[in-house]
Amino acid sequence: MDVHEKRIALVDDYLDRAYLVDEVADYYSGRTVLVTGGAGAIGSNLVIALSGLVGDNGKVLVLDNLSAIKTRDPWNITPLPNVMFVLGDVRSDVDLKRVFKEEPSIVFHLAAFFANQNSIDYSETSAEVDVIGQIKLLEYSKISGLEKFIYASSGCAIYGAYPELPIKEEFISMHLTTPYQINKMTGEMYCNFYNHHYGLPTVNCRFFNSYGPGEVPGQYRNVIPNFIYWAMKGYSLPVTGTGEETRDFTYVLDLVQGLIKAAFYSTAVGENFNLASGKELKIRDLITKVNEATDNKADVVFKERRKWDTKPRLLASIDKARQLIGYEPVVDFEEGFQRNIEWFRDNWEKIEAVADFPPGMSSAVRGVKGICSAGARS
Repeated sequence: MDVHEKRIALVDDYLDRAYLVDEVADYYSGRTVLVTGGAGAIGSNLVIALSGLVGDNGKVLVLDNLSAIKTRDPWNITPLPNVMFVLGDVRSDVDLKRVFKEEPSIVFHLAAFFANQNSIDYSETSAEVDVIGQIKLLEYSKISGLEKFIYASSGCAIYGAYPELPIKEEFISMHLTTPYQINKMTGEMYCNFYNHHYGLPTVNCRFFNSYGPGEVPGQYRNVIPNFIYWAMKGYSLPVTGTGEETRDFTYVLDLVQGLIKAAFYSTAVGENFNLASGKELKIRDLITKVNEATDNKADVVFKERRKWDTKPRLLASIDKARQLIGYEPVVDFEEGFQRNIEWFRDNWEKIEAVADFPPGMSSAVRGVKGICSAGARS
């Protein structure tokens, strides 16, 4: 079984466990669905799941400019007969006309200029992609008479600093600390506007700390793929803070489940809700798990907290998603983490080639010496 076949089998096995009612499969069958950012970690898993749901008479369109992949190679997209990849940008009218010519009835908007530090370093580009690009996509969706527009928001971003835990959807904060956070909040507001003013059926899904097969490491990527990558190379893992910080790490296919259900259930239209695990994990405990799984003996290195990283804990309430769409996390952290490690090992040669850590000082830890230091294996 090659890496693509393993990925398909992993998704198929998950869908069998994911509490999908028969009506969901009937709803997607034969449809044309557009996934922006479909070459990313969440998007590439969603595309596999949708390919099976839409069937031979349906089509999954992927629009991605591959900006998050150093080699600009769509290797993360599983080749499937009913998936059409379009190398394009949500800011481009030409590219949007191309995909809307295929008459999609559902759009999953996952494309984004990811994430916090990247948006600080390139704030104008961040706004162009995450705000202007989304407005363009909403306009085309409105004109085409789209049936559902599902927006990938971020609970880690929009709730700002120091919300009461577990975080519930009604909590609002204007104390946002990066352009990415501001843009994600703005994206939700534009979805709400197009829903209220034009009647476009929009749904805001707020993701929490995604991890799992499909995400490659890099300067602007998430902590788990970076930790696994550094540990597999025998490097010390850097902690920006005390290590007592917690995050609500959510398995990527649990997010895919939430997206699939969000487009199906009419109760989700015009709503916003958290998609998370509903559990928190300390960073120091994550480091222990990573080092044990990779047999990494290097010592942890403590770094100064990043100025924008103001949340000592994150824990989401998922009660609203349970009530509206029947969302229920299926994979606990131990299982999901093991799947992540296996994916790294199966794809290690490709991951090493595309991992993007430019030489020199990282802007994420400016003023601190180095990202990580080499550690000897014993």
